[in-house]
Amino acid sequence: MHNNFRISCVFLLPTRLSLGTSFASPGLPFYFPPRPTMGQCYTYRAVLGAIFSAVGNGDRWGMNRTARIGILSLSVIIFCYAGLGHVLGHTPDDKAYKSLTVYSEVLHKIQDDYVDEPNVHLVTAGSLHGLLESLDTQSSYLTPREYAEYKEKVSNPGVGETGLALSKRFGYVIVVSVLPDSPGTKAGVRSGDILESVQGFTTRDMSVGQALNLLTGTPGTGVKVAVIRRGRAQPEEVDLVRQKLAPAKIVTEKVDPDILVLRLPSLDPGRADEIRSRLLDAEKQGIHKVILDLRECGRGPVSEAISVARLFVPSGTLATLRGQTVSAQVFTADPNRVVWKSPASVLIDGTTSGAAEVLASAFSGNRRGDVVGERSFGLASEQRLITMDDGAALFLTVANYYNAGGKPILQEGVLPTEVVRATAEDDSDAADDDSASPPATQKEPSAGPRPLSPEDPIFRKALELLKGPSKKAP
Repeated sequence: MHNNFRISCVFLLPTRLSLGTSFASPGLPFYFPPRPTMGQCYTYRAVLGAIFSAVGNGDRWGMNRTARIGILSLSVIIFCYAGLGHVLGHTPDDKAYKSLTVYSEVLHKIQDDYVDEPNVHLVTAGSLHGLLESLDTQSSYLTPREYAEYKEKVSNPGVGETGLALSKRFGYVIVVSVLPDSPGTKAGVRSGDILESVQGFTTRDMSVGQALNLLTGTPGTGVKVAVIRRGRAQPEEVDLVRQKLAPAKIVTEKVDPDILVLRLPSLDPGRADEIRSRLLDAEKQGIHKVILDLRECGRGPVSEAISVARLFVPSGTLATLRGQTVSAQVFTADPNRVVWKSPASVLIDGTTSGAAEVLASAFSGNRRGDVVGERSFGLASEQRLITMDDGAALFLTVANYYNAGGKPILQEGVLPTEVVRATAEDDSDAADDDSASPPATQKEPSAGPRPLSPEDPIFRKALELLKGPSKKAP
């Protein structure tokens, strides 16, 4: 009797223990599967059969009524835990599992039924590129060869760049902004231009990470890009000569006896200290109003934008960083760091991106001053480089920046408090291919930043607002 009873219990417990992962309950080391298989379902039926067989044969084995009730109760508890484990096992991983099943099925169909025998390596790489691009414009996949090239380039302190800030629109790589005095500016590339191809490779099948990898290289070497100008249909081939970029300089212009304009082409590390010095000097000179021009500003870390915002904003939330695996960070103003309490305005448009958007958002979200112009591009996010076992790598967006109202800048951009539509830079942008002048006779774009003038509607509106009733920090 005792031997048979012991065998039945041993059958029940180890069968359940072998099916999955440990259920975290003190003193109850039962195991539950993340997903039942056909074999596991069969095991569940076997367990049920064993339970009722043991109870039904209790008289033949010499069990009394109490023993049978005990076995039944224990078995029911075990099976309830098994059911609970099955329910708890349905996690978000199930979606990934199903997606992998679909991907595997599609890949098999391609291998078996495609018109020609496919290069599975290329098919897989292409699907991974598409997978990352479907998330957002800044996430990208680098093959082992591409990542090896990337590491070699970034390890060189004298690497050559083109000065282009890029994203994707309309399926192609687009120029968001161009750094002054950079190869891009010298070659006549402007914000809003579409890069139809880089080094002969179409950007329609290219991520932003891949495009930047191709544009980076040894200083003095060239890279060919096919550029589609705004208002044009046909691409124009442009040669960019890579160069080591020096930190862009702040452009300072006194446009009125008491109004100073600070044009920020980038927010490189150390920019906040430089702006602080400029503001203190302006105060000594009797200047009482400041304009921050963030147009064509698309480089620099967000930490520098936060430091600049703290020079102006005395209180409130400047920005919030959140992500699925990134601890939420709330960046707040610090009244002890404020050096400018007089009126200030910010100029933005579609060429304002990244850290500059966080700075502009801090102004508008805390009503520190007028934000004048057009909606910014919408690229304020954080990417992480994740290496894979096969030598490939991912540039994955892991967190987004949110404005003071809790809206993501990546999706919304920054909306100006005073909307002003900028006019076209020149008539050639709107001309069609037939009426446009040949490239050789077109006006050469200036190598430096566009000059501030009364013809600039965004700048003109900011001046009007600053010359109105005095506005101070709240």
